[in-house]
Amino acid sequence: MRRLGFWLPLLFAVLILGGVFAVHDYQVRQAALARRPPPPPTVAVSRVRGDTWSTELPAVGSLTASAAVEVSGELPGKVVAIEFTSGQRVTKGRKLVRLDTSVEKAELKALRAAADLARLALERVVRLRTRQFAPQADVDAARARLDEALAQVQAKRAVIAKKTLRAPFAGRLGVRQVDLGQYLKAGTSVVTLTALDPIYADFTLPQRYVPSLQSGLEVEVRVSAYPQRRFVGTIEAVEPGLEASSRNVQIRAILANPRERLRPGMFARVRVRLPGTRKVLTVPDTAVVYRPYGDSVYVVEEEPGRHIVQLRSVVTGERRRGRVEIIRGLEPGEVVVSAGQLKLHPGMAVQVDPAPAPGERKSP
Repeated sequence: MRRLGFWLPLLFAVLILGGVFAVHDYQVRQAALARRPPPPPTVAVSRVRGDTWSTELPAVGSLTASAAVEVSGELPGKVVAIEFTSGQRVTKGRKLVRLDTSVEKAELKALRAAADLARLALERVVRLRTRQFAPQADVDAARARLDEALAQVQAKRAVIAKKTLRAPFAGRLGVRQVDLGQYLKAGTSVVTLTALDPIYADFTLPQRYVPSLQSGLEVEVRVSAYPQRRFVGTIEAVEPGLEASSRNVQIRAILANPRERLRPGMFARVRVRLPGTRKVLTVPDTAVVYRPYGDSVYVVEEEPGRHIVQLRSVVTGERRRGRVEIIRGLEPGEVVVSAGQLKLHPGMAVQVDPAPAPGERKSP
């Protein structure tokens, strides 16, 4: 017992000293790690390159059908036949709806009989006139009665024809708005008909571009429904006058639309291509840092054994297909950061990723 009482305090003292040394060693290691600088961030870079761009005028507008009507009848009647389906594509003159013409056809028979009788009467009077048994006035009156009867026949045929509703032009039908057996009043809409090929793009440009605009210039149209596709057309007409409120000029372009991808009412981003080209310096659009007080980029400078980034103000121009025009601030061949700018500050060392920038990588 006496030996245990001697060694027990000594054992506790050894354990306490060991814990103190372990804590001190941990603190020393943490202090060493805190003093060690963090590894430089990895960034993707791109070179400032020269491109040849055509002169383009950007605008926004909307698509308009080349022809669009609501098919309706001029005369009232009951629907006896519907010869189309909703959304169907039809040719010009295609029958769409037939109204009841039973009464008109019966009246037409009576009018034909009257016309035949007037013709016989005219022939009889002409024979009498050749024998000098009838005056010329009787011949003229008989001929007038025949002309009147034939005109009534023609008018009744026109009434019957108007009770068959036809497509006034080729296009795509909308949703059917009538049912079989329904009584239609004059002017009641039956279905919409829209011509989609070709299609118009209507947009405006400021008045300073009026001297450069003319019919036949090529335009490029993009819509949100097909973000990866571009549709090419030409300017068909330029409005002679300007809008008094905005001082813009109204322009209409025409585009082929054989597959009917473009639809009326779509919002369109338009570019008008003017004759001639120009040399520009460009960088990926991800390289530009947009700030309220001006645009800037991080330029990568090489130093012995490392890369340093510096923030430089630039003046940007047009944006096309993922690249931005640099009007002032950069020189050809300079290297800029195109991805990873959020963690950077001027004078910071960086690690350059050897892979191409995200916007310049080719799809597999």
